[in-house]
Amino acid sequence: MTGLRERKKRQTRQAIAEAAMRLFAERGFEAVTVNEIAAAAGVAKVTLFTYFPTKESLVLSSVADDDVAKVVAGRRPGQSPLDALRRHYRAFAADPGDVEPEALITMMRIIVESPTLVAGVNGIQYSERLALTQALTGIDDCRIDDLTASLMAAQISAAVLTLKETFFNRLASGTPLPEAGRRLTEDVDLAFDLLERGFGDRFTR
Repeated sequence: MTGLRERKKRQTRQAIAEAAMRLFAERGFEAVTVNEIAAAAGVAKVTLFTYFPTKESLVLSSVADDDVAKVVAGRRPGQSPLDALRRHYRAFAADPGDVEPEALITMMRIIVESPTLVAGVNGIQYSERLALTQALTGIDDCRIDDLTASLMAAQISAAVLTLKETFFNRLASGTPLPEAGRRLTEDVDLAFDLLERGFGDRFTR
């Protein structure tokens, strides 16, 4: 019975999310009401809020899936934060899992066309950077001051955001997912090489 209930919950959540994305894609995020989403998904409004506490979370819940601070905090003994993050993103590039390019493109279009969602994404990114700063200051074998941790977190966050944007833009331009993943592997190595060694040898006087 427990397995059946969990499957039913997943189906209900998916139905709500799919109905919301369909309506947002057709009319824009701001123009669609929660009542309309609930009706399209065949659920009560209170049921919708059980799975998604806000209208924004119908879109942004998937944006917050990648927890960079958790990757750093959960790295194996003796592994550096940058190595843990490099391996994390290389693993994603090798196996993007259930990424559906068309669905991703649709979601990103919905976000960029909505000031509310753009602000929400910015808020998520800021919170993730603060969490990463805390994770870096908590490293036992390498105590660093708050400013150093903040600067490191800012650079890592900017690099990761650029990697994600580049990956998305390739998919949006029609690059097949396997090819986009292969090129992402190369991008990940470039990004973390720069983070590890700095930019000095990239410039000539």
